[in-house]
Amino acid sequence: MAADFKLEDYNYDLPVSLIAQRPARERDASRLMVLNRKDLGISHCFFRNLAQYLKPGDCLVLNDTSVFPARIMGRKETGGGVEFLLLHFPVLINRNRAKVRVLCKSSKPLKMGQGVICSDNLAVVVTGISPNGQADIELVFNGDLLAILNSHGRIPLPPYIKRDQAVSDIDDYQTVYARKTGSVAAPTAGLHFTQDQLEKIRGKGVAIGLITLHVGYGTFAPIRSADIREHKIHSEWLSVPQDTVDQIVAAKARGGRVVAVGTTSVRALEAAHCEGALRALEGPCDLYIMPGHNFNVVDAMITNFHLPKSSLLVLVSAFAGREAILEAYNHAIRAGYRFYSYGDAMFIH
Repeated sequence: MAADFKLEDYNYDLPVSLIAQRPARERDASRLMVLNRKDLGISHCFFRNLAQYLKPGDCLVLNDTSVFPARIMGRKETGGGVEFLLLHFPVLINRNRAKVRVLCKSSKPLKMGQGVICSDNLAVVVTGISPNGQADIELVFNGDLLAILNSHGRIPLPPYIKRDQAVSDIDDYQTVYARKTGSVAAPTAGLHFTQDQLEKIRGKGVAIGLITLHVGYGTFAPIRSADIREHKIHSEWLSVPQDTVDQIVAAKARGGRVVAVGTTSVRALEAAHCEGALRALEGPCDLYIMPGHNFNVVDAMITNFHLPKSSLLVLVSAFAGREAILEAYNHAIRAGYRFYSYGDAMFIH
């Protein structure tokens, strides 16, 4: 097996103390490591200084998905507690019912047809049981579903954040440009931006395009096969609109770069390139980017630091080189960078 396809070669040791449990006090106060792919040079600054690395004519691409409160609690008729984690935004059946696949925690296994009461205007009926801890349920509700989830649900913080949700997480775990509901996890590279910073970037002559990719819980799933080529990535819904395609084509024509914010934006843009051209695209995306992928659209990316043995670490390694990424990660550990969703960022160009 070639070295770049061995799962163990995407491992690194991270002190638990460097896993960020809370965001920086100000979004753009996070640190920023800058990695140059050509000479492998590394420099350090703060995210608020990002604009100095962007050039007039570039196109910055953001994922405008919005995280919804996907964790809901309820009680069975017997009184036992149940916790559901919705794996995607519910699909409406009619004005009072919706279906969704969930992960569930219960003192005793749930049964087909079992009912769970979550609130006065929200109940659950179990319609399918899977052996992997997942279940299919129907939500029975009275009113606007998103408003009900906002009222009774909780933001599903990543499992490596070892604390209860705080009121501040409702805003902190959401980008300032989020507008399309559908994610169970934030596109975390975008959490560092402020509206003022985006205006500054626009003022520099950088175009800003939007795509939508609704992040699923599978983003936290580790690769379990010894050969990373055997891993199957989860499917997520995406939309690359025509106006963003036009912005990118114009940027390329004038010699600008396409700077993708986050691995979700990278996957969306690369998935939308087909038959030699970037095209508007809407639908499911299961593109798995690994070493050997030819990056047809993305010239630079902004990303956080990712978990060992994850498909996201494989993706950034495919972009910058595995050895270069692991050296940068080791450098970040020595320098005390904060890792994962609420941690610091990298600019790879």
